[in-house]
Amino acid sequence: MSKIKPAKGSPYARILGVGGYRPVRVVPNEVILETIDSSDEWIRSRSGIATRHWASPQETVAAMSVEASGKALADAGVSPEQIGAVIVSTVSHFKQTPAVATEIAHRIGAVKPAAFDISAGCAGFGYGLTLAKGLVVEGSAQYVLVIGVERLSDLTDLEDRATAFLFGDGAGAVVVGPSDEPAIGPTVWGSEGDKSETIKQTVPWNEYRSTDSGEKFPAITQEGQAVFRWAVFEMAKVAQQALDAAGITADDLDVFIPHQANMRIIDSMVKTLKLPEHVTVARDVETTGNTSAASIPLAMERLLATGAAKSGDTALVIGFGAGLVYAATVVTLP
Repeated sequence: MSKIKPAKGSPYARILGVGGYRPVRVVPNEVILETIDSSDEWIRSRSGIATRHWASPQETVAAMSVEASGKALADAGVSPEQIGAVIVSTVSHFKQTPAVATEIAHRIGAVKPAAFDISAGCAGFGYGLTLAKGLVVEGSAQYVLVIGVERLSDLTDLEDRATAFLFGDGAGAVVVGPSDEPAIGPTVWGSEGDKSETIKQTVPWNEYRSTDSGEKFPAITQEGQAVFRWAVFEMAKVAQQALDAAGITADDLDVFIPHQANMRIIDSMVKTLKLPEHVTVARDVETTGNTSAASIPLAMERLLATGAAKSGDTALVIGFGAGLVYAATVVTLP
């Protein structure tokens, strides 16, 4: 018989607060057109993107995360000293080690929390949220800070007509803590490694050692049509599975917050899922671009800040991207 005592966690977990940070510089499509042969009309029709934010040298992954985290903590009414774990999802922190989560934890004033980074591309926020829920429920941490943050402008090939207009920078954060009722549903997540070549970094870091290597600086590339088909058809199935796992139907939803990859993907998923007209759909991609792991919390924060969504609403969130990986769950908005 095991001698390990039962965990003393909360029966459930919920999102208690959300915060976001968008870099000061707003970049319209006209700037992108300086390096690719395209048009504003083509970019908007293909992606729905009109502008995106690009970070300055001072707006580092850590700095943006600290700003977003401060807002999330204030929104949750939780002090930094109460945070027991910091989880950061990013693919654009260029130091392999140490994890940027440790720097962020120190800068916000957390006291010796667990702190680590995860790499799950555009599904990273969903992965982090699931881990945070587990930590709270099993008692390893009372409050967990989950951050999605990217400086994708550092990994954008501005001469690649297929991707130059897609990516933006920013950080989104949530505080997860105890709840007396279910407020984060079961996560439907997974990976399809046989499709790993469809979204990838062009050159591994170990092959890019110096400027005289002959290689262009590593960038993100993707097979657009293959990704589009996968996202629309396969991710709609995953979204439905998340609804089923939570024991609700599309009619019970108030809000849909998909990864802000592309407006055409979002609109196609809405149609495939047959979402009712009363469901508010996040379309933050128009002015923020694709910010990978940051896109869902940034979109969530904007919906709440503008009144398009309200506290207590039931929302379906789904992220999907490089790997290919995905994660979907139903949550109660803070």
